[in-house]
Amino acid sequence: MKGIMGIKLGMTQVFDEEGRAIPVTVIRAEPNQVMRLRTKERDGYEAVQLGMGAIKEKKVAYQQLKDYQQRGLTPVRYVREFRLPGATELEPGQFVRVEEAFQPGDIVDVIGTSKGKGFAGGIKRWGFRRGPMSHGSKYHRRVGSLGPRMSGGGGRVRPGRRMPGHKGHERVTVLRLTVVRVDADRHLLMVKGAVPGPRGSLVMVRETVRKRKGAV
Repeated sequence: MKGIMGIKLGMTQVFDEEGRAIPVTVIRAEPNQVMRLRTKERDGYEAVQLGMGAIKEKKVAYQQLKDYQQRGLTPVRYVREFRLPGATELEPGQFVRVEEAFQPGDIVDVIGTSKGKGFAGGIKRWGFRRGPMSHGSKYHRRVGSLGPRMSGGGGRVRPGRRMPGHKGHERVTVLRLTVVRVDADRHLLMVKGAVPGPRGSLVMVRETVRKRKGAV
């Protein structure tokens, strides 16, 4: 099972053996505790729940704290579920370390929450073109027509119509990033390229689900 949670620290660059600069994102992946296992017999699928980050017991809901204590687990701040093959081979209470999960050269997917941009209009949010900027125009940056009144549209705005609204702060998955370096002493993982989310946000790193064509 290859999957771990971490905190995005930011971007920097490292140099390979030939002196070429490689842009990387640095992720601090502290040891993740196995909180719960999902099995096909009981849940219909295989998965593992990993926990990370220390938290005071008084900040955990009573029923959840009792559940942790009954299973001999330490309360954690973050809990995420990974659906990966081989997840049932782990045991509750076991720790997954970054050097055990990934090695340089591995291809991974990174899941995070994109930066929130607040309320945005159609041009910024969806890339709409603006209207004429002449004096007589009434549609400079407005969305314009929302569809026909009667034919097909039914006289209403159809669900899913691209309109102004909240931009960003969505779950985003970046596929097929390469692990450049793994620092076991400082629990650091460096992946090539950018990953979603601001500095200090939680990200999930897993073995890629999109294999290269022809690979077994």
